[in-house]
Amino acid sequence: MTQFAFDIIGFDLDGTLLETSGDLAAALNHAIATIDLPPFPVEEIRHFVGRGARIMLQRALKTAGRDDPELLERLLPLLLDHYAANLSRYSHPYPGLMQALDELLEAGVKLAICTNKIERFTLPLLQQLGLTGYFTAIVGGDTVGVQKPDPAPVLAMVERAGGGRCLFVGDTTNDTRAARAAGLPSVAVSFGFCDAPPQELGADAVIDHYDELLPLARNWPA
Repeated sequence: MTQFAFDIIGFDLDGTLLETSGDLAAALNHAIATIDLPPFPVEEIRHFVGRGARIMLQRALKTAGRDDPELLERLLPLLLDHYAANLSRYSHPYPGLMQALDELLEAGVKLAICTNKIERFTLPLLQQLGLTGYFTAIVGGDTVGVQKPDPAPVLAMVERAGGGRCLFVGDTTNDTRAARAAGLPSVAVSFGFCDAPPQELGADAVIDHYDELLPLARNWPA
């Protein structure tokens, strides 16, 4: 029996476990450079992230005044191929994450991932960063055929992790809506790719650093 209120803690990936905006920006800017568009700053690209590579590129093209479906289809493979070859050049865990994961595992809590990033990118990225072994279950954006905010991938994550009480940690309304629909409490991280002010994402709690997660999970509900 764990001393925590949960058997499983599930996480989103981009903007929650990992700061991935540098590599996403590099892939996006590589693609749009082929049509002579100037690069976007990383901080601006953070606002395009959250619903997959296609939406990220679509938002960038619209911002640049080139909202053209045919152009989107032509550039998307260039973006994806560049990203696949450069998954972890700049990406890294958020501060305090590794210590939090180690302490959760030591306490007997199972760790899992549910992300909208497809398995083609999710699995090698985690492997390259040495994170795969931390997680009992990893559900990608194409694992069960639907993505968050549909609750199905979150429920699949819980089932694959062995079932039990689960807390879900994310950074966008996709995460909080999926968790709520799956009947799970959720925590929002304020440092991710938030698509609304952190306090307005609909989570049950908000953390500003990973050193806050263990006390929160241990004493839930606060």
